[in-house]
Amino acid sequence: MPHLRISEAAELLGVSDDTVRRMADSGRLDTAKDSAGRLTVSGTDLAALAREIARPAPVGSVTEESARNRMRGIVTRVVRDTVMAQVELQAGPFRLVSLMSREAADEMALEVGVVAIASIKSTHVVMGIPT
Repeated sequence: MPHLRISEAAELLGVSDDTVRRMADSGRLDTAKDSAGRLTVSGTDLAALAREIARPAPVGSVTEESARNRMRGIVTRVVRDTVMAQVELQAGPFRLVSLMSREAADEMALEVGVVAIASIKSTHVVMGIPT
């Protein structure tokens, strides 16, 4: 199971490092220390929290638009069958779902708690692992 540093967890949730620390202090997130003594949170726990607190931002009116087609987030659900996989990603308040071959999901080791990047092109969402 992946573990993420507090700063990375904060970035994925769209909150400050201090907010994540307060969540940990209040018992909302369990923490552990990594080999360097830094505080970390479980990717699985973070994925569950991301789903719990996700709220779409109000759309409002749009006068100008610039599409951004890469979104970094945390995998919150993976459903595999013999041929295909359905992968859900929580990127801030946005839930993205990608249908891909099971082979691709297995090669990228996509599982709940893994950080991934969704590239959006037309009606397709392509997942990748950040370097």
